[in-house]
Amino acid sequence: MERQGGGLILGLSLSALALVVALPMLFVFLQALFPYLTEGSFRDPFGSITRTLSEPRLPGLLGNTILLGISVALCSLVIALPLAVLRGLTKLPAAPLWDLLLLIPFMVPPYVGAFSWILTLQPGGFSTQLLGIDGGSLIFSFTGIVLVMSLHLFPVVYFALSRTMATVGGRFASVARVCGASPLRAFLTVTLPLSTPGLAASLLLVFALSIEEFGTPATLGAHAGFHVLVTAIHLRFTDWPIDLPGAAVLSMLLVVLALGAFLLQHWIITRRTYVSVAGKSARDEAAPLGPWRLPAVALFSAVSLVAVVIPVGAVILSALSRTLSGGLSPDNLGLENFAAIFANRGGALDALRTSLSLAVGAALCAGLLGTLTAFITVRSTLPGRRMMDFLSLLPNALPGMVVAVGLILAWNREWWPVPIYNSMAILLLAYVCLLLPYPVRYVGAGLRQIGESLDAAARVSGAGFGMTLRRILVPLIAPNLMVSMLLVFAIASRELVSSIMLAPPGVSTVATFVFGQFEQGSPGLGMAMSVIAIFSSTALLVALNQMQRRVSVSAD
Repeated sequence: MERQGGGLILGLSLSALALVVALPMLFVFLQALFPYLTEGSFRDPFGSITRTLSEPRLPGLLGNTILLGISVALCSLVIALPLAVLRGLTKLPAAPLWDLLLLIPFMVPPYVGAFSWILTLQPGGFSTQLLGIDGGSLIFSFTGIVLVMSLHLFPVVYFALSRTMATVGGRFASVARVCGASPLRAFLTVTLPLSTPGLAASLLLVFALSIEEFGTPATLGAHAGFHVLVTAIHLRFTDWPIDLPGAAVLSMLLVVLALGAFLLQHWIITRRTYVSVAGKSARDEAAPLGPWRLPAVALFSAVSLVAVVIPVGAVILSALSRTLSGGLSPDNLGLENFAAIFANRGGALDALRTSLSLAVGAALCAGLLGTLTAFITVRSTLPGRRMMDFLSLLPNALPGMVVAVGLILAWNREWWPVPIYNSMAILLLAYVCLLLPYPVRYVGAGLRQIGESLDAAARVSGAGFGMTLRRILVPLIAPNLMVSMLLVFAIASRELVSSIMLAPPGVSTVATFVFGQFEQGSPGLGMAMSVIAIFSSTALLVALNQMQRRVSVSAD
């Protein structure tokens, strides 16, 4: 890499990462340390930490947060494990179709999923009207919160574990069975332990996503009397008197929990070796299902029914209902809510345009910064690359609520020459910070597949760093970059936590519009917007899947 050009890009990229990632975290730490920082004073250091940690409610909030994360991780494992075994180790009929269906729950915004289950199971809800089943006592409980969040997050475990098991294959278990082990013992002592990296990574990721999730605990937890750290942080920003130091301290606790989860994952996967690939593909050794073919399809169908058909069906029925009190009678169904959306009722179209424009901006900015960061960290020997790598992946361990708190503390200052706070730029910064790891990882993976001999050949031919990037490397990693940008676009277009915390007065996004419609008692209009968001995300999902296949084919 040309030293001068690389150094310039390193400086620019590191400065951007400092503004987007490091600055918010620095202000959260400083605000937690110095409670009067907003007044320009450093008096009473550690005062807010002492006061917040001594609050009688804190042990309950901390315990509820940890309990929720562990419970959702275990419940997701119970749902995903049998599916992953069937998908990874057997010749499952219509396997790509099941993969596509089981991705949909993760693409449905969690707060929309929570609302759909409320409308389904609440007294007088869809389940009561259709089946005579009143599930209000279930949905408005800790168990209901865990089930709703698990049905949203179990695809994380399913895809990670099924791919890991497909890589491990069945040949090691076959050797164990030749030595006298039963099929169950061979699975428990050979296949499952070799799948530990994928299992640990997915479970710890589910834990981290659970403890930072705001929408479901906010909608269901209030009815169940179950409060966690994220809802407590939000309360300190929305209820008078506003408690910025207390919110910062709680945010640091949330970061400690998330970082602890990732450190535990790292310890689990590095304490032993899990090498299972020795040059022969394990995918060809998938076992035929034989008489278990029908039960396997029935299991996938049942999970798809509960995780996909029921919540998405509830969203569609709610969007088509003129009034919820009118029930599911044909006279109460129509397209009025969709007409209201396109008539810009309540600023619906404005919210849609805002979300789309912010998502496009986030995809472009995160794609550019992520690509430059990946180039520096993967293809250079510059001294600052390790710091860049750390900063670019740090958002993986930063809950969205903490990022929002940090951006408020960092940019709500009079001495900034450009007013960022209370503008659209603050939302763009939040989205880029939260979603930056996607392009860094995707582009980095693509660069690692490109031999460095191409860089050397370009230098021998007289090409500088910029021309090497533009003419050789960028075209080769373009598929990976496009996949990551599509993913950033899809997630940014429905992001709730930072949107609800940072949206300027009078500005609404898709997420805040849907959330606000439920709070105002207009769920039909909110669900109509959700239908648009879900089906557009699904279309992006199909496009993403096709692009990933093309990337795989080109890599082969």
